[in-house]
Amino acid sequence: MRRIFNYFLQGLLIVVPITVTLVMLIQAILWIDSLIPVHIPVSIPGLPSFDLPGLGIIILFSIVTILGYFASFLVANPFFILVEKLMERTPLLKIIYTSVKDLIEAFVGEKKRFTKPVLVTINVNPMIQRIGFVTENDLTQMGIESTKIAVYLPFSYGFNGQLLVVEATNVKELDASGTEMMKFIISGGVTDI
Repeated sequence: MRRIFNYFLQGLLIVVPITVTLVMLIQAILWIDSLIPVHIPVSIPGLPSFDLPGLGIIILFSIVTILGYFASFLVANPFFILVEKLMERTPLLKIIYTSVKDLIEAFVGEKKRFTKPVLVTINVNPMIQRIGFVTENDLTQMGIESTKIAVYLPFSYGFNGQLLVVEATNVKELDASGTEMMKFIISGGVTDI
């Protein structure tokens, strides 16, 4: 009986991660696809009209890629500048727009922020340390002393976290890639590095 239970547990180790990943992927695809639903009417009598799943994703991907293409070649394009200025000057939109823009740039932009994993000493006695990422080395523009830096500490199993301002002497750079460390932290430390 114990052997059967062990086989069951081994099966769970295989089935659960694959199933959860596939369900999340399918749900993400369905959600993105629902942003631009494509309903194709059929004019042949007796044939029902149908939805073409996946075409919405292709259309959305194409639109974003074309916008990126134009924005990269026409940096001084008055339309893009006008839209950005409008977003940055509208009170509520400014907070949302700049936060989302900065977050996207932190991962894929020219100003990537999650590339420098560090070990932060939170408490000396008892010794408590956490893995995080240096996001800003100079905080003097906020009136914070120059010996302090900003360190982002992501939470496990989520995409939220804490931003701490700590003494730079309490931070030790790790010899690992940002991608590996983010995966390690988000998994709760159970993934291989």
